[in-house]
Amino acid sequence: MRPAKGPSPADPRAVAFDILNMVFGDGRAADEGFDRHPGAASLDGRDRAFALNLVATTLRRLGQIDTIVAALVERPIPRRGAQARNLIRLGVCQLAFFRTRAHAAVDTAVELARTRGPTRPYAGLVNAVLRRAAGVVDAVVADQDAPRMNTPDWLWRTWSAAYGESTARAVAAAHLSEPPLDLTLKGGDAPAGLDALRLPTGSLRLRHKGPVPDLPGFAAGAWWVQDAAAALPATLFGPVQGSRVIDLCAAPGGKTAQLCAAGADVVAVEHNAQRGRQLQGNLARLGLAAELVVADAGAWRPAEPADAVLLDAPCSATGAIRRHPDVAWLKTPAAVAALAAIQRRLLNAAVEMTRPGGTLIYCVCSLQPEEGPALIEALLESAPSLERRPVSADEIGDLAEAITPAGDVRTLPCHWPEQGGLDGFYIARLRRI
Repeated sequence: MRPAKGPSPADPRAVAFDILNMVFGDGRAADEGFDRHPGAASLDGRDRAFALNLVATTLRRLGQIDTIVAALVERPIPRRGAQARNLIRLGVCQLAFFRTRAHAAVDTAVELARTRGPTRPYAGLVNAVLRRAAGVVDAVVADQDAPRMNTPDWLWRTWSAAYGESTARAVAAAHLSEPPLDLTLKGGDAPAGLDALRLPTGSLRLRHKGPVPDLPGFAAGAWWVQDAAAALPATLFGPVQGSRVIDLCAAPGGKTAQLCAAGADVVAVEHNAQRGRQLQGNLARLGLAAELVVADAGAWRPAEPADAVLLDAPCSATGAIRRHPDVAWLKTPAAVAALAAIQRRLLNAAVEMTRPGGTLIYCVCSLQPEEGPALIEALLESAPSLERRPVSADEIGDLAEAITPAGDVRTLPCHWPEQGGLDGFYIARLRRI
């Protein structure tokens, strides 16, 4: 869906409206929508931050917002009014969670409705619903069960079954807050002026956010952005100085950079050529180098097996809903099943790439059991040439609650609540016998 022409390409509300239409109209990730939107690039820093926050908060609070809207419309909004629904969602979000003055939230939404063909017939509805919402949202939101309402039923069921309902609720509650920004140092001390907390795992967590390129040390290649949980898999190989390591599905390159910085001879395999170029650009900024292979990781094979193989497989990303709240509404059980089949194929390929005595690490930023422990247990049952190498708490910053009974790692967004949580990851470490 192309962004519709609005009153101004630099209007942050118009950009946010277009992005929400892309998410629900095209199934496109919000981040991709912002990258593709011609008006987003023309926004100044403050307006861009507002547009990003408006989209993210609408998606984080969508269950609450839709419940409010459903109670205020006399008849369900028809399918052809989908864009009007999105405009109402943005207006309710501003009223309920941004504390925007009613006249500003209502008037800007109605003005935008009148300038767009698909929403013009619904301008009156937008006006009526938002004016009704302005008088009730505070009282309604105070009585809502936010964690449950903002979690699709299928996710709530699977998380409750896998982790227990209290943990599922804690995960869902963590998804309601904007996540912190973590950095991985290339080496040495943090750059002067970088206001950050060093986490027990070694990652740096920024105390105050700002434009990433403006942060101390960015231009010098002193660090890269990487959630603390995402930084764990590469560290579980132990010392890799001089080892030949294959990093599968490597872009955007955070784990490749970790391995290169640790002295490994890294082959980074990436199927998407554009993402491969992005990986090379990221490594160049950091002053690091790896051999890039643009290929399907399930079909490609190295000339000889490697000492270590890291597979960060494509997944549902339900462990990263804090950062990508659209995931909760775009992914489905069928998508998870399809991804599990891809992961199984990639895992079998990764085993073949690992030399006898070598280590294979598998990870996904997913909370779904089908993409994690179920896959690894099936692999171990079918492959006598593999054994699990359990991970100990001291290898992951004494985060004992993340060690599973089998010795794998399962981080959850509700872990480290005092420090701001972390992404949900599943990590298994295997040895080829």
